[in-house]
Amino acid sequence: MTEARGLRVGIVGCGYWGSKHVRVMQSLANVDEVVLIDGRADRIDSLRRGLPGARTFEDLPSALPAVDAVVLATPPTTHAPLALAAMAAGKHVLVEKPMATTSADGRRLVAAAGEAGVTLMVGHTFEHNAAVAKLRQLILQGDLGDLYNIDTARLNLGLYQSDVNVIFDLAPHDISIIINLLGQAPESVQAWAACHAHRRLEDMAYLRLFYPSLNLTANIHVSWLDPCKVRRVTVVGSKKMAVYDDLAADERIRVFDRGVTSPVDDEDLTQPPMAYRYGDITVPYLDFEEPLMVQDKHFVDCILTGGRPATHGDNGLAVVEVLEALQISLSEGRAVALDELRLGVGQDQSGPDERGVLIGSSR
Repeated sequence: MTEARGLRVGIVGCGYWGSKHVRVMQSLANVDEVVLIDGRADRIDSLRRGLPGARTFEDLPSALPAVDAVVLATPPTTHAPLALAAMAAGKHVLVEKPMATTSADGRRLVAAAGEAGVTLMVGHTFEHNAAVAKLRQLILQGDLGDLYNIDTARLNLGLYQSDVNVIFDLAPHDISIIINLLGQAPESVQAWAACHAHRRLEDMAYLRLFYPSLNLTANIHVSWLDPCKVRRVTVVGSKKMAVYDDLAADERIRVFDRGVTSPVDDEDLTQPPMAYRYGDITVPYLDFEEPLMVQDKHFVDCILTGGRPATHGDNGLAVVEVLEALQISLSEGRAVALDELRLGVGQDQSGPDERGVLIGSSR
């Protein structure tokens, strides 16, 4: 529990996404001060126009005495060491996705949070999105029937990262959404990816998450090299189908009363092989609030009350394990069971190289 005064929250990494955290944090009633932490003077100068009295620091170690909690919006390969340093100093941590780049580091973070008695939360923003919550509700209520498959696409022209490939950059969003929708991590995964415009980092990938106990496969397509910006999740069930389009302004979720049925006599070759059903398209009402605002407020509330975050460290670790298994699959050209990570099989095939760049062997 943190004392009753408002929090001092440091934003580590004040670039594109970190600046959004600055905007949100300064609007929260229980945050007394937002501290800017970045080694780039141009970023600090830009943000100080809106926060003229803000304290600034060039690095995390020098800022730690001035904050109660930190938000880490830095490159993925820096997440684990920065989070460990913050928690060792007794600071609460909200770390952006992915929480770490290896499951071993993910487990270290979870253990460190428990030992220090601090809040560790992961920035899986879409789990705080009203559209994802509605989609999960439709599944749990059985509105879609038995699930056949989940298909996601997260495509754009850029933005290329310098330290991780497109899988570690974009896929955490969809992996966390799928785990949230189904209530569990996959048993095994398989990946295919390629480098096109970048000579070392895969910039497009097709991923499969296998759920044999649910008789279901989830497919993920991510790309930095696509002419169209796409943020879409499709859930196909035996009764209905639902599409969540995060780029839609007013109709983020559309439920299609459509499907197919087998003919009564499937041996009668004079009849069509399937019968098609076309019904209404409905748009569920969403009480929508900016997900980042919901997420950051939840982080602050958990610090003040001692509550467990919805996207806690174990949640972040589950996504990191899937990512690491996908990286092994990419390197070895095979399906990889998540249980292999606990047994140490193939783990030397993934992770950052000597320059701190996370790459796979596929080219």
